[in-house]
Amino acid sequence: MTQPPHVLAIASAGGHWVQLRRLSPAWAGCRVTYVSTDPQLRSSVLADPGDAAEVRFYAVKDANRWQKLRLMVSLLQIIWIMLRSRPDVVITTGAAPGFFALRLASWMGKRAAWIDSIANAETLSLSGQMAGGRCDLWLTQWENLADPDGPSYSGSVI
Repeated sequence: MTQPPHVLAIASAGGHWVQLRRLSPAWAGCRVTYVSTDPQLRSSVLADPGDAAEVRFYAVKDANRWQKLRLMVSLLQIIWIMLRSRPDVVITTGAAPGFFALRLASWMGKRAAWIDSIANAETLSLSGQMAGGRCDLWLTQWENLADPDGPSYSGSVI
């Protein structure tokens, strides 16, 4: 018997997380490992697994580009999670933890999708800009940000 695909769904807490959770019907029936920067999100994910075949949750250190040491800790945690969980695909709405997972997925030969935050209506987020060329699916939620050499726009907002 074949196991269902394993999705690693990763996003920073706050708006990135809310948007990621809104995508969860897309991985119904899959094994899902959620990763975020707020350990308190564990209870909501495990209490309401949706239609996932199996659900796990990990919290990583929250960091931004000005917190280099914290970024390194977050990266090491994500490496450990990726090696331990061995996902088939990584899906992220950002920010730094999602970018790290996306890069690791590409190095591991796994598929990856970046959906840039709805909050970035005028320009892509820094992580969203860096995601280009490093994922199989690169999306923006704003039609004006779509570009033949940049992210695609699929016509809906999450």
